[in-house]
Amino acid sequence: MKLWASLYAMIWIVLIEFLLAMTPGGSSVLIYLHIILGIVITGIAFYNFSNIRNTRIAGRVKRIAQASFNISVMVAILGFLLFFGIGRALVIPLINVSVYGLIHFFHVFSSFAIITQAAAIAIAHDMWEDREFAEETEPGVVPPMPVPQKGER
Repeated sequence: MKLWASLYAMIWIVLIEFLLAMTPGGSSVLIYLHIILGIVITGIAFYNFSNIRNTRIAGRVKRIAQASFNISVMVAILGFLLFFGIGRALVIPLINVSVYGLIHFFHVFSSFAIITQAAAIAIAHDMWEDREFAEETEPGVVPPMPVPQKGER
């Protein structure tokens, strides 16, 4: 898969993950599909990071891609803990929340970070690849999208 396609696929797959997770009364089929897509997301995050790392793109984009991969690994680990019900019986008295609930919060919160970073990486890569960072526009003007030349993607 081309890098640009993988970068945008990541966004859509994470969005599908959110929709799956929000399905009321999730059956075991949905739970296992959620797990499979979570593993796919971690794999794509690694693929994107590895390929971004091998470009000459700005260091900030490389760091965001690395952070996105690292967060996807953390979300997978948290998901593993959730799957096995770790911390259900242990309540943190100060905030009256179970350890399981806290793990679930960080699982969801970090998933939002993945989708926002995936979008930032994809847009930054597109702009870098098309050399748009070198072009300035007039303040107050939104120029039309350039028409691709024959033979361009």
